[in-house]
Amino acid sequence: MKTVLVTGGGRGIGAGICEALARENWAIAFTGRKAGAEMQDRLSALRALGAPAAAYFQSDVADITAHEALLDAVEKSLGPLAALVNNAGVAPTVRLDVLETTPESFDRLMGTNLRGPFFLTQAAARRFVAAKTPATIVNVGSISATVASVSRGEYCISKAGVAMATKLWAARLAEEGIRVYEVRPGVIHTDMTGAVREKYDRLLAEGLAPQARWGEPEDVGRAVAMLLRGDLAYSTGQVLQIDGGMTLQRL
Repeated sequence: MKTVLVTGGGRGIGAGICEALARENWAIAFTGRKAGAEMQDRLSALRALGAPAAAYFQSDVADITAHEALLDAVEKSLGPLAALVNNAGVAPTVRLDVLETTPESFDRLMGTNLRGPFFLTQAAARRFVAAKTPATIVNVGSISATVASVSRGEYCISKAGVAMATKLWAARLAEEGIRVYEVRPGVIHTDMTGAVREKYDRLLAEGLAPQARWGEPEDVGRAVAMLLRGDLAYSTGQVLQIDGGMTLQRL
């Protein structure tokens, strides 16, 4: 049985990733901050899609002191990990011009979007290396790593950090047989983007992306599934832009 851990897998992009991997017969471990009782329907759905096993772990990736206990619990429940998908992330509670960004918001985003995933990757990678286990790590970044949005600068900076972390881990872990990738979504239809739905409906209609539609969580899920299958086995460190062509340079 092949086991994957997906952080923030209970909703949005994370749920799309878990569903795609369940269809590929991965045993799914996923985390979130909600109580376990609220995830029973999600677990049943993943098993119905093809996951041989599924388990939910209430955990906040920003709490790096809990990472080892999380990995212990996952492996006790589902067996040794073969893959890690760092998906959990947050947006600013209030979008503010960079002239008004608060230290509290900055620290919150760095903790969840960058610091937490970096050290969870470190903890998982140490286990992979010690066990001499070929494995795959996927970081879910964002087009905001390279596209400036002055109303949420702290988010952009956190995702730019994820982009560099992907390169660092790919360079370090290749010799250990561990592949590392970044999947970089564009405008994806989730509850996180619900507050700006009208804005992006308009921008997409005006030509924001060549493929003039919202991305869906399953678009990201299919990309992650491809990477975990090993379809791009000779491409560690690469970035997949799941953005409908939004970041293409066009005249």
